[in-house]
Amino acid sequence: MDKKKVAVPLVCHGHSRPVVDLFYSPVTPDGYFLISASKDSNPMLRNGETGDWIGTFQGHKGAVWSACLDTNALRAASGSADFSAKIWDALTGDVLHSFEHKHIVRACAFSEDTHMLLTGGFEKILRIYDLNRPDAAPREIEKSPGSVRTVTWLHSDQTILSSCTDMGGVRLWDVRSGKIVQTLETISPVTSAEVSQDGRFITTTDGSSVKFWDANHYGLVKSYNMPCAVESASLEPKYGNKFVTGGEDMWVRVFDFFTGEELACNKGHHGPVHCVRFTPVGESYASGSEDGTIRIWQLGPTNSDEQEAANANANGKTKVGVNDFARKIEGFQILKDGQAEGQ
Repeated sequence: MDKKKVAVPLVCHGHSRPVVDLFYSPVTPDGYFLISASKDSNPMLRNGETGDWIGTFQGHKGAVWSACLDTNALRAASGSADFSAKIWDALTGDVLHSFEHKHIVRACAFSEDTHMLLTGGFEKILRIYDLNRPDAAPREIEKSPGSVRTVTWLHSDQTILSSCTDMGGVRLWDVRSGKIVQTLETISPVTSAEVSQDGRFITTTDGSSVKFWDANHYGLVKSYNMPCAVESASLEPKYGNKFVTGGEDMWVRVFDFFTGEELACNKGHHGPVHCVRFTPVGESYASGSEDGTIRIWQLGPTNSDEQEAANANANGKTKVGVNDFARKIEGFQILKDGQAEGQ
């Protein structure tokens, strides 16, 4: 008999097609936010703590494969199958810039200092756009060995991480030279790559494996085989002692980082899970699925030491009220058919 506690998630409806990417902003003076990318072409912004819908970014004409927020959650970015990447005003929902590409844009990421946008996709080219000069031609880093699946920044924007859709490995690029300085070898294509909040680890998924790499020395720290093919994994940011995975079996699983022991298996999605991400405060995590829903699961402290640490930090916790979100909600247009209603 399985004695694990059954988790009841917050279910966020609104997308009419599969949810393929999720991104949490850092904690801002207004709380933290969640943006989702979907094949329905409409990225959505939500209250990161409650999952309440704030607004929908309308303007893409194809599936949106990637979406992210800048450090202050004032701007959003998205990469789409319509051969464009867009920068959005996260307060009004307006398009600020649209960067045209020659093929599908699969991934995008704001630099830590918020001044640059990195994109990658089917063209096998990494592009860096200077957001202070959006009309200028982007810097292009060519010679990606395959179609780009994921991109992210690390080392205070000095290094770029990318993976490919059709071959294994994670490539680390030196931003100054535009050359690959290291390759983290994997057998299968890497479907998800996340840099931990403290900058210590890179979490990747390939095939049915979750791997944790030293983000500074690039050595393999841990590797765990999962019960099924996994598409995404995320490391708990506060203590770094748990990680969550999602994949083709439709279940969202929580594991012990140090032992690989399965701690929880959350059932509820009706399709493969494409993306999982922890909140920046580590108290919950979100999953996005082929079924078009986002589910937010609570992660409670599991032992007395964690409980004491959580209580000690309680005063520093960011509580987000309705009034805090007034300025973000103002200006957004609700879709006419009401599909973007909250949960």
